[in-house]
Amino acid sequence: LFALISGFGARRRWRDRHRLSACHRGLWTLVFLLLALLGALSGSALLGYRRLTTETTLATLDVRQLGPQRYAVRIDFPDGGHRGVELAGDQWQLDARVVKWQPRAVMLGASPLYRLDRISGRYADAAEESERERSVVSLENNNPFDLLDLKRRFPQWLPWIDADYGSAAYLPLVDGGSYRVSLAPAGGLVARPADAQTAQKLKDAGW
Repeated sequence: LFALISGFGARRRWRDRHRLSACHRGLWTLVFLLLALLGALSGSALLGYRRLTTETTLATLDVRQLGPQRYAVRIDFPDGGHRGVELAGDQWQLDARVVKWQPRAVMLGASPLYRLDRISGRYADAAEESERERSVVSLENNNPFDLLDLKRRFPQWLPWIDADYGSAAYLPLVDGGSYRVSLAPAGGLVARPADAQTAQKLKDAGW
């Protein structure tokens, strides 16, 4: 809006032969356009990220065994969406990406943001981990303007952002298991059994 107003003013002054004033207004028009473009890119880069204020549930997982070391996992998200994946191994692992702000931004009320990155299967035995089939499923949105990528490429443009890859959490895959994964404001990923039955199964498995 400011760019349009300034642009019309510059055009009018140019027609009235106020060349210097028109150039001045034209320069401000360019500045406003650049700021608008930067704002649009920042908004696009935040797509897929969610605001984190308290310990927040990222997802719940329900597991069904398909065969030896093969499981179907349903992932339910807080917004009502869900996704089904198949994992190979003895354990599941969920990774999240976290955006943390610099202290001055935190003082202004900025809260950390998070985005789920991937889910994968893990083997309890390290030898199997290197030899057996791996299963990794991306949970990212296909967004060409990712906030973390922009931070790495143009750190001088985003000085108020302190971004990192967050953390991961994992637990054993058990048939009929139900799990809840949450993220604390400090950025730590936490996985817990979602019901007493799953808690007992994990206890029986030595967890």
